[in-house]
Amino acid sequence: MQELTLTSPADAVDRYIGRLYRSALSVPPESFRTWALQELQPVVPFDGALWGSGSLPRWQFHTVATVGLPEDFPRTLEQTHSVNPIIPQLAANLGVSVDMRSVLPDARFFRSEIYERCFKPYGITRILSTAHLDPRSGLYSLLTLYRKERKQVFSDHDRQCQQRATFHLFNAASHAFFLHLMRTPTDRPAESAAAAIDHEGTFHEAQPRFLEMLEKYFPGRTPYTLPFELPRKGETAVQNGLCIRCEPLADFNYVFIWPAGALDRLTPREREIVYAVAHGLSFKQAARRIGIAPSTVANHLYRIYRKLGVCSRSELAGLVYPTAP
Repeated sequence: MQELTLTSPADAVDRYIGRLYRSALSVPPESFRTWALQELQPVVPFDGALWGSGSLPRWQFHTVATVGLPEDFPRTLEQTHSVNPIIPQLAANLGVSVDMRSVLPDARFFRSEIYERCFKPYGITRILSTAHLDPRSGLYSLLTLYRKERKQVFSDHDRQCQQRATFHLFNAASHAFFLHLMRTPTDRPAESAAAAIDHEGTFHEAQPRFLEMLEKYFPGRTPYTLPFELPRKGETAVQNGLCIRCEPLADFNYVFIWPAGALDRLTPREREIVYAVAHGLSFKQAARRIGIAPSTVANHLYRIYRKLGVCSRSELAGLVYPTAP
């Protein structure tokens, strides 16, 4: 374990927080959590660290990163959470660093079931944890630092540093995840918000704006779940005034939502005709470009006018290019 530096919590943590956000694009998203834990070690020295995220009410990790711990440790921690006395304290004090010593004095802790089953086999004697929970998505994050030497207790300095750092740690990881995702070329609008959902419908990541839009457009929704069915890949659905697009990747569905505009309520073919006509093409020219009959273009355009409440091509062009003079 590294020696404790004598810098103030603000100095050390501010530099650490700066590195987290500056490195959002330079560190691959799949490596960000491990890298961030390694960068935290000089700020709050530890022998082992665990950063896990999951969804209520399971209290199981769906994403976990560790430094200095065996591969089987997260599973052991999950299996013993019901007898772990620090869990209720973390739940009651979200965002606050909790030292196991404040929950169980040493005389009780080193004779406890949780120590015998979970920590003693790995040589862990000191534990400092912080938890965060987003009640809108049910997503929680847990950051725990461990020390093996019994005399190396976590100090108030350590607790202050960890507590100050963890909020930004969790937010920087989510920021990095979506920053990489939103840079992927796509036809979704810039104002869209995103969430990562597994095939069981459980949130794995969610932008705050995504959750805010769910609350606005689907009031009274069931917590922790999507209030709508996902559209098929490559299609955009409109429900309750909200556009929904799904882009599957590996074990996740990336769900993008944005407020529906007038054109979003049209079918793909209708939008194709709108853009052709808005570019000044005649019925025959639009039909030739799209590959349909001119009469079909005329029929579609009649229905489009009624849907959008417009009466002319100039009004239609104004919807497609609202900033045009």
